[in-house]
This record gives sequence, structure tokens and C-alpha cells, in this order.
Amino acid sequence: MRSEAQAVVIGGGVIGCSILYHLTKLGWSDVVLLERDELTSGSTWHAAANIHGLHDSTNISRIQHYTMNLYNALEEETGQSCGVFQPGSLYLAQTEEREHQLKLQAAKAKLYGMNFYEISIEEAKELNPMVNYDGIRCVMYEPDGGNVDPSGVTNAYAVGARQRGAEIHRFTPVTGTDQQEDGTWIVRTPKGDIRTPWVVNAAGLWGREVAKLAGLELPLQPTEHQYFVTETMTDVENAGRRLPSVSDRDGEYYLRQEGQGLLVGAYEKDMKFWAEEGTPLDFAHDLFPDDLERIEENMMNAIERVPAVGEAGIKQVINGPMIWSPDSNVLMGPVPELDGYFCCNGIIPGFSQSGGMGLMAAQWIIEGETEYDMFAWDLARFDSWATKDFTRARVEDQYAHRFAIHFPNEERSAGRPARTRPIYETQKEMGAVFGLNAGWEHPLWYADAPGTTDTNGFTRQNWWGPVGEECKMLRDRAGIIDISNFAKYRCKGPGAEDWLNAVFANTMPKSVGRSCLTPLIGKRGGIAGDFTVTRLAEDDFWIIGSGMAERYHKRFFKQVPLSEGTTFESLTEAICGFNVAGPKSRELLGRLTNTSLATEDFPFMRSRKIELAGIELLALRVSFTGDLGWELHCKTEDQPRLFAALIEAGKDIGAGPVGSRALMSLRIEKGYGSWSREYSPEYWPQEVGLDRLCKMEKDFLNKGAAAKVMENTPREKLVILHLDEADVAASNADATGGEPIFKEGKGIGRVTSGAYGYTVGMSLALGYVKDAEPGDAVEVMVLGRPHRATILTAPPFDPEGARLRG
Repeated sequence: MRSEAQAVVIGGGVIGCSILYHLTKLGWSDVVLLERDELTSGSTWHAAANIHGLHDSTNISRIQHYTMNLYNALEEETGQSCGVFQPGSLYLAQTEEREHQLKLQAAKAKLYGMNFYEISIEEAKELNPMVNYDGIRCVMYEPDGGNVDPSGVTNAYAVGARQRGAEIHRFTPVTGTDQQEDGTWIVRTPKGDIRTPWVVNAAGLWGREVAKLAGLELPLQPTEHQYFVTETMTDVENAGRRLPSVSDRDGEYYLRQEGQGLLVGAYEKDMKFWAEEGTPLDFAHDLFPDDLERIEENMMNAIERVPAVGEAGIKQVINGPMIWSPDSNVLMGPVPELDGYFCCNGIIPGFSQSGGMGLMAAQWIIEGETEYDMFAWDLARFDSWATKDFTRARVEDQYAHRFAIHFPNEERSAGRPARTRPIYETQKEMGAVFGLNAGWEHPLWYADAPGTTDTNGFTRQNWWGPVGEECKMLRDRAGIIDISNFAKYRCKGPGAEDWLNAVFANTMPKSVGRSCLTPLIGKRGGIAGDFTVTRLAEDDFWIIGSGMAERYHKRFFKQVPLSEGTTFESLTEAICGFNVAGPKSRELLGRLTNTSLATEDFPFMRSRKIELAGIELLALRVSFTGDLGWELHCKTEDQPRLFAALIEAGKDIGAGPVGSRALMSLRIEKGYGSWSREYSPEYWPQEVGLDRLCKMEKDFLNKGAAAKVMENTPREKLVILHLDEADVAASNADATGGEPIFKEGKGIGRVTSGAYGYTVGMSLALGYVKDAEPGDAVEVMVLGRPHRATILTAPPFDPEGARLRG
């Protein structure tokens, strides 16, 4: 066994072997995989191993598409059979909402050149005559859908990795992972130690235990999961070909051919946790006792849809463990607090994602960044607030609603609240309906009656009208927005300015009280973040960024060393904030402070420490609404007093609280982008209009990558679109994000954000397009159906910025 390696992968399941294979494929041959038992032990060997390409997330669809296409090539490359069966998959919609979801996925498939399209009921009957199609609204067909052999795929990855120089050691448990002073790791085993700059935790069911060896707690929880295989069925045997699998998610089961029978699996409401205190170390190729009563309701749904299932005998029941994250997506990426420690844990659709997941992991480790924005998978989306209780509650919800539609803007209540601010109960009494952002509860909108909850769907919901009233209140008078979930930092000391200039692309403000907007550049030259930086004093700076990305951004901040005597700290928990905006915001705030807020005394993009309602705070003349406004940042303990004063001062001018859904609408009216939607490492500065903020005359993090991509012609441009009012009225739906954009039948882009612009009377969307210009007529595929739209020449609200600067 090697004593040194470029990377050590812990875990010999399908994901660990895929990562090893892709590391070698990208050029690293000095890599080692350690498996405590035999390859495929744990949850890989008993997986149903279905493969499908489409997902609600565009980038996950790309990854699954890559994976599906990889298996046949992997067989040819390695000579190892992957047991690939691709008879196709039928996706059934029983409800209007499922039909919307499938039609939207079909539109995305057309945009990205994927094989997924609608067929008639008659065509579906020809493909799979065993299915009862009564009550089915539409059927989609994925010709490449099917399943693979779990052991075959895992061993093919292993063979491919070995062919390129990798070592694999079975029956070699890892007993320790110790980080050294130089940042490298010693991975300890009974067979010897290995020094490496990269530890990759792909330990599957034992991901928690391996993480603890490095002092890391991962929010993961295993459950039981069952499927059964029928005895030989005459209809299957006589078909003369392999039958397409059936995805009837409204029935909450999955079904495909297995041998000459059928395999039926389910995610039941009466789910069962396993190994809550830790996965047993002696567990390997084990299963649990059958417990089919738990999935009886799901079985009856399957029998109703495929009646022959009810007449067949059961040959085998598989009841085995799976391990879940709180949102059922993988926990992937370098741990921000541990240099050289990479996680890939909590994978559910492993055989649909294994190839792409291995490729993304290898890119991240070797090249420093993935080619796609994979924040949906990034472990940094969770932090210490994702406790064991939170994880348990979310996993229960995810499992029991595995096949439920995740609607746009949907907020699930399981495990909440996780983190609250002092005014949480006050806001609740005022009718606030809350969402979750980086663990924090924050108001989405305000209902007339406390206790109101969201309805969910693809069309306009119960919050659509109240959100419009909030928008109009702010634009006509003033609104008070809780922005406490923004990430807040402070950098102080003699080297503060130099450090910030070395991190961010823009030049830091030279004068005290001035602010600037600045991009953070990713490893490939894209937009990894956008920040507002304010100079409080000669050696004191205030930085505001995305709250949901705070842990993600740690990785970038760590790359630039701080000079002696200079500090950089997060104040997100210690500081709360409000944005008071609208044409009467100056009047409202003027009632609470002696500081002049007149433009000549307090211009746009300036800041000042002021006293307001007897509270010392930092005021910034800036607003994400695009309107006249101030951000107010106070100590957390002062939040209740400040909020009460603002609400009281706003009463007689008709001002009141405003939620984040209104803020979404208001910023789209102004054409403002938002991180993780318009701003992403995938997008170049010149594509998002931030190239003017990249000061190439100075050095900054990843400047070379920025310079390289900025030499290129933009692949796409960020635009604002106005959707045809008649089409929107007919569907009762606005764009929300992810909808494809077509021009004369050709796919030219996609929506990144969408909302109704209540104060401009327009259904709007921000998105990226190519081969199109302002004024062009296009089609936006809202609900998967074409909605006429026009690319605007300028944002419809205050395009000259007169309100913002007035």
C-alpha cells in the first residue's frame, strides 16, 4: 500500500469508486481508495439502480444526463459489464400540477437537447400494455431511462480507475484521519498510514462516523427502504422485449421490469429511521426483516395502475438502509473549516447521479471549482444550525414526500424553527408567513390573520395578492424589510484595505463613509459572489453579502492570508438589520433621528453611524428595492426596540412591514440580479454586467481567470423580459426561474428569476439569452407552455435611478 497519495477516497460504494475513476480520468493516477469491507457494501449492492435524466434542477439534469450516457462508454472502456437496460421510462401525470411539472421538464429537455418528450396515451399503451392509463392526463417518454446492475457499475468504475494507476484496498478500515501542521492528512489503517493533501469522505452509511474522525459532524440520518420483486409474470414473459419502467409519482411508487417479473418500490408515509446513534461497524451486506405492511397503501396504488401486480406472487423483498441529508441532496464539497477534506455523502438517486457526481468531485478537487454551479449540492448550504433534531425531522419529511412535487417558492415546515431573531414572535403576531434562509426564519409576506400558511402550486397562490399590496405600499409610501439574514462581516486593522483589495475585484472605497459594490471572482473567472463594502474608518470596513452563501464564501476568504494585526469576522448573528425604503422613507426615519437625511448631507452609496430612536446603528444609503432607502444595522439585542419604533413612526404615513417575496418583485422591476440566481460561478462578469466593477489594474483573487474569460465574447447576456399579459392571465402563472426561452422555435436561454411587477403592471423575468436583442419577441415556457414575451431595453421601474438617488 502506498504511503503517500494525491488523494485518499474512503468508501468503496458506487460514489467512492466513481470519484476515484474521475480523479484518474482528469489526470491524477497517484490515488487510493480504502474500503472497510467488500466493494458495494452498505447501501450500493441492494439498490434498485434506476436511471433517469430529468430533474427539476437544470444542472442536476445535466449531471444525470451525463451519467446515463456514461455507462455504455464505461463498459466499452473497461470490459466490465454495467448491466445496462434502457427500455425507456414512462412518466405519468394524474394531476394538473404533475402535468405542469412534466411539461416544464419536457421544455427543458428540448432546450438542452435531452431525450424526454410527450407521447399519446395510445403510444404509451403500445410501449407498456400492462399499465392502466385511466385518469392519466399526460405521459412523457424518456427513451434512455432504465436501470443498471449496481455491482457491475461499481466494479466498472474500479476497473477504470485501476487501469489509470489507482490503488484499491478492500477490507481496510480507516481508523483515523489526522491533519498535520502543513495542512496535509495522515489517513490511518491497520495496514499502514497514508499521507495525502486530500481526504475524500465517500463512506456512505458510515459517512457520519468517518467525519467524526476529523472532528466533523454531518447532518445525515439513515432510514429503511423497501422494494419487492414479483415472481415470473406471463405478460412480462410474453412481451418479447423489455418493458419501459413506470414513474407514477402521484401514486408514490416506482415500477420496472426485473427478470421476467416486476420490481416495485415505495417511499411510505409510515417511514422508519435506522441507526440513529451511529451505523454499526459490522454491518455490510445485511438487510432488515420484511415489513410490507408499511408500504401497503403504495402497493395498492401500484396494483390499481398495473393490475397484474396484484395477481403475481412475491419472490423477494429487499428492506435495506439509505442515508439522507435534510433536503435529500448530497452533501458535497470541501469542508470550509478543514483544508483538504472533501465530502460526498447522503446520496439517494446514486445510479442516476454517480457519473456526474464523480466528475464534479474530481473537478472541484483538481481544478478548484466545478464547471456547473452546484450550490444545491454544496455541503456549505448547511452549518451547525442543522442539528440532529432538525436533520431527523427534515429526513422524515423528505422520505415521506419523496415523490411530492417541490413547487416554486415552497417552504416546508419540518424541523422549524431552527434559528430565530428577537422579533420572530412579534412578526408572527403581525401575520408574518416565514421562510427558511441559512437556518434563519425570515418573513416571506404578511397575511391578514396570524397563523396563515402558504398554499403551493405552479400557478399564483394565496400570497400573490397580499405581496402585491406590500409592493404598492413601499413604492407609494414606505416599507420596512427585515434583512437580518444578510451575511455581515467586519474587517479591521492596518492591513484591512489591502486584504479586501486582494480578495475582491473592485477597488475598495478610499473615503470614510463611502460604499462600493464588488464581485468576488471564482476559480474559473465567474461570479462567486457580490458584496457591498463600506469604509467605516481608516482601518475599518463593513461588508454585506448573501446570507445563504456565508459558509460557501469562507472558502474564498481563507485563500488570502490576513496580515498581522488585521481581523475579519462574521457578525451575522450579532447584528440585525432593516431596509426602510420608498418615497416616504426619509420622512419616516427623520422622525426618529436628528441626523440630516437630505441627499446633500446623506447621498446615495454613503454610510454613517447615527442614533435612531435612541439606538446607535450603522445607516447605509442603499436599497435592494431600487427605491429611495436606507439599510439600518443594529445590535441583535436592539432589534425589538428599533422595529417597534419603525412600525410606530410609519403608521400615520401608511408604511408597514414588507416580506422577502415583495423584495423579489421589487428588485426584478429594477433589473437587479441576485446571488445563486443571476450571479453564479458559471457566469462571466461581462455576461452579468459586472465587468465594469472588475478593476484589472490591481491584483485580486482569481484575477487571471477573470482576465482570461473577459477576453471572450459573452456567450449569453442577462436581460429583462416582459411576458404577454393575455398569456399570463390565461395560465394564471408568472415565471419563477428555470423556464426555457425560445425564439422562432430555437432554444436561446432560460429564466433565472421571475415575478409579477405589481407597481409597473407587468409580469417580468430576468434571464440569460443568446442570439437575441432588446425588442425581440421570444417565448417563455411558463408551465412548459409558450408565453409570448418581449426583451426590454431597460428595467421598467426608474431606469435612470432618479428615485434611488433622489
